[in-house]
Amino acid sequence: MAANVICPSCGFKNASGAKRCVSCGAKTSQLGAVERSAQEKLERRYQQEGFSIAWFFIAMGVQSILTAAVILGLPQVVAAIDLEGYHGMMCAIGIWFLGALLVALISPGRTFSEPSIATLCVAIPTVIWLERTETVFTLPGFLYVVMGALGVLFSLIGSYFGERIQLGPPPKVEA
Repeated sequence: MAANVICPSCGFKNASGAKRCVSCGAKTSQLGAVERSAQEKLERRYQQEGFSIAWFFIAMGVQSILTAAVILGLPQVVAAIDLEGYHGMMCAIGIWFLGALLVALISPGRTFSEPSIATLCVAIPTVIWLERTETVFTLPGFLYVVMGALGVLFSLIGSYFGERIQLGPPPKVEA
Protein backbone atom coordinates (compact mmCIF):
# COMPACT_ATOMS: atom_id res chain seq x y z
CA MET A 1 0.00 0.00 0.00
CA ALA A 2 1.38 3.45 -1.00
CA ALA A 3 2.08 5.99 1.70
CA ASN A 4 0.13 9.21 1.84
CA VAL A 5 1.94 12.49 1.23
CA ILE A 6 0.97 15.37 3.52
CA CYS A 7 0.67 18.73 1.77
CA PRO A 8 2.92 21.38 3.38
CA SER A 9 0.54 24.09 2.28
CA CYS A 10 -2.73 22.86 3.80
CA GLY A 11 -1.92 19.61 5.62
CA PHE A 12 -4.21 17.38 3.51
CA LYS A 13 -3.21 13.70 3.11
CA ASN A 14 -2.81 13.00 -0.63
CA ALA A 15 -2.27 9.71 -2.43
CA SER A 16 1.38 9.18 -3.37
CA GLY A 17 0.75 9.33 -7.15
CA ALA A 18 -1.26 12.59 -7.20
CA LYS A 19 0.21 15.48 -9.20
CA ARG A 20 -1.65 18.16 -7.21
CA CYS A 21 -3.05 18.40 -3.71
CA VAL A 22 -6.72 17.46 -3.75
CA SER A 23 -7.60 20.11 -1.15
CA CYS A 24 -5.65 23.24 -2.13
CA GLY A 25 -4.24 22.51 -5.58
CA ALA A 26 -0.54 22.75 -4.62
CA LYS A 27 1.86 20.79 -6.81
CA THR A 28 2.68 17.48 -5.14
CA SER A 29 5.94 16.95 -7.05
CA GLN A 30 7.59 19.30 -4.57
CA LEU A 31 5.75 18.12 -1.47
CA GLY A 32 8.49 15.93 -0.05
CA ALA A 33 11.43 18.02 -1.31
CA VAL A 34 11.27 20.96 1.10
CA GLU A 35 10.63 20.81 4.82
CA ARG A 36 9.10 24.05 6.08
CA SER A 37 8.54 25.34 9.57
CA ALA A 38 5.04 25.75 10.91
CA GLN A 39 5.28 29.53 10.45
CA GLU A 40 6.40 29.17 6.81
CA LYS A 41 3.55 26.76 6.13
CA LEU A 42 1.07 29.25 7.56
CA GLU A 43 2.52 32.11 5.48
CA ARG A 44 2.35 30.08 2.25
CA ARG A 45 -1.22 28.98 2.88
CA TYR A 46 -2.82 31.92 1.06
CA GLN A 47 -0.25 32.50 -1.70
CA GLN A 48 -1.23 31.86 -5.29
CA GLU A 49 1.17 29.55 -7.13
CA GLY A 50 0.47 30.56 -10.70
CA PHE A 51 -2.07 31.85 -13.17
CA SER A 52 -4.59 29.31 -14.49
CA ILE A 53 -5.94 30.03 -17.96
CA ALA A 54 -8.79 27.58 -17.43
CA TRP A 55 -9.99 29.35 -14.27
CA PHE A 56 -9.59 32.71 -15.99
CA PHE A 57 -12.04 31.61 -18.70
CA ILE A 58 -14.38 30.10 -16.11
CA ALA A 59 -14.30 33.37 -14.16
CA MET A 60 -14.82 35.30 -17.41
CA GLY A 61 -17.89 33.19 -18.19
CA VAL A 62 -19.33 33.56 -14.69
CA GLN A 63 -18.79 37.33 -14.62
CA SER A 64 -20.11 37.80 -18.17
CA ILE A 65 -23.26 35.76 -17.57
CA LEU A 66 -24.04 37.39 -14.21
CA THR A 67 -23.41 40.89 -15.56
CA ALA A 68 -25.48 40.34 -18.69
CA ALA A 69 -28.31 38.68 -16.78
CA VAL A 70 -28.68 41.47 -14.24
CA ILE A 71 -27.60 44.62 -16.12
CA LEU A 72 -29.14 43.72 -19.49
CA GLY A 73 -31.75 41.08 -18.72
CA LEU A 74 -33.37 42.23 -15.49
CA PRO A 75 -34.62 45.58 -16.91
CA GLN A 76 -36.15 43.63 -19.82
CA VAL A 77 -38.12 41.42 -17.43
CA VAL A 78 -39.06 43.98 -14.78
CA ALA A 79 -40.03 47.26 -16.40
CA ALA A 80 -39.78 49.24 -13.16
CA ILE A 81 -36.02 48.59 -12.94
CA ASP A 82 -33.80 50.99 -14.86
CA LEU A 83 -30.13 50.16 -14.36
CA GLU A 84 -28.38 53.03 -16.05
CA GLY A 85 -25.77 55.43 -14.81
CA TYR A 86 -24.98 55.24 -11.11
CA HIS A 87 -27.55 52.51 -10.45
CA GLY A 88 -26.11 50.24 -13.12
CA MET A 89 -22.54 50.71 -11.94
CA MET A 90 -23.40 50.09 -8.27
CA CYS A 91 -25.27 46.95 -9.26
CA ALA A 92 -22.32 45.82 -11.43
CA ILE A 93 -19.87 46.27 -8.54
CA GLY A 94 -21.99 43.97 -6.36
CA ILE A 95 -22.33 41.44 -9.17
CA TRP A 96 -18.56 41.36 -9.74
CA PHE A 97 -17.91 40.89 -6.02
CA LEU A 98 -20.33 37.96 -5.84
CA GLY A 99 -19.04 36.44 -9.09
CA ALA A 100 -15.44 36.50 -7.84
CA LEU A 101 -16.54 35.06 -4.49
CA LEU A 102 -18.33 32.23 -6.30
CA VAL A 103 -15.35 31.42 -8.56
CA ALA A 104 -12.97 31.41 -5.59
CA LEU A 105 -15.30 29.09 -3.68
CA ILE A 106 -15.51 26.50 -6.46
CA SER A 107 -11.89 26.58 -7.68
CA PRO A 108 -9.69 23.74 -6.43
CA GLY A 109 -6.59 25.86 -5.83
CA ARG A 110 -5.91 29.39 -4.71
CA THR A 111 -7.24 31.73 -7.39
CA PHE A 112 -7.04 35.40 -6.48
CA SER A 113 -5.96 36.99 -9.74
CA GLU A 114 -8.09 35.08 -12.26
CA PRO A 115 -11.48 36.49 -11.14
CA SER A 116 -10.08 40.03 -10.92
CA ILE A 117 -8.54 39.97 -14.39
CA ALA A 118 -11.74 38.44 -15.77
CA THR A 119 -13.69 41.22 -14.07
CA LEU A 120 -11.46 43.80 -15.72
CA CYS A 121 -12.20 42.21 -19.11
CA VAL A 122 -15.94 42.30 -18.36
CA ALA A 123 -15.87 45.78 -16.78
CA ILE A 124 -14.50 47.54 -19.87
CA PRO A 125 -17.45 46.74 -22.19
CA THR A 126 -19.92 47.14 -19.30
CA VAL A 127 -18.65 50.64 -18.52
CA ILE A 128 -18.71 51.60 -22.21
CA TRP A 129 -22.23 50.21 -22.66
CA LEU A 130 -23.61 51.91 -19.53
CA GLU A 131 -22.00 55.22 -20.48
CA ARG A 132 -23.33 55.14 -24.05
CA THR A 133 -26.88 54.08 -23.18
CA GLU A 134 -27.50 56.55 -20.35
CA THR A 135 -30.52 58.78 -20.78
CA VAL A 136 -31.79 60.05 -17.43
CA PHE A 137 -29.31 59.01 -14.74
CA THR A 138 -26.11 60.44 -16.19
CA LEU A 139 -22.61 60.43 -14.75
CA PRO A 140 -19.40 62.09 -15.95
CA GLY A 141 -17.23 59.72 -17.98
CA PHE A 142 -14.39 59.58 -15.45
CA LEU A 143 -16.81 58.35 -12.75
CA TYR A 144 -17.62 55.33 -14.89
CA VAL A 145 -13.89 54.55 -15.05
CA VAL A 146 -13.49 55.07 -11.29
CA MET A 147 -16.49 52.86 -10.52
CA GLY A 148 -15.22 50.20 -12.94
CA ALA A 149 -11.88 50.22 -11.09
CA LEU A 150 -13.77 49.92 -7.80
CA GLY A 151 -15.59 46.92 -9.26
CA VAL A 152 -12.27 45.24 -10.09
CA LEU A 153 -11.04 46.00 -6.55
CA PHE A 154 -14.20 44.53 -5.05
CA SER A 155 -13.78 41.41 -7.20
CA LEU A 156 -10.29 40.98 -5.73
CA ILE A 157 -11.77 41.30 -2.25
CA GLY A 158 -14.51 38.81 -3.19
CA SER A 159 -12.00 36.27 -4.48
CA TYR A 160 -9.96 36.66 -1.29
CA PHE A 161 -13.05 36.05 0.86
CA GLY A 162 -14.00 33.05 -1.28
CA GLU A 163 -10.56 31.50 -0.84
CA ARG A 164 -10.60 32.15 2.90
CA ILE A 165 -14.00 30.46 3.18
CA GLN A 166 -12.83 27.54 1.03
CA LEU A 167 -9.58 26.97 2.97
CA GLY A 168 -11.21 27.43 6.37
CA PRO A 169 -9.60 28.96 9.43
CA PRO A 170 -5.80 28.91 9.58
CA PRO A 171 -4.31 26.13 11.65
CA LYS A 172 -2.96 26.96 15.08
CA VAL A 173 0.81 27.47 15.19
CA GLU A 174 2.46 26.09 18.27
CA ALA A 175 5.38 28.16 19.50
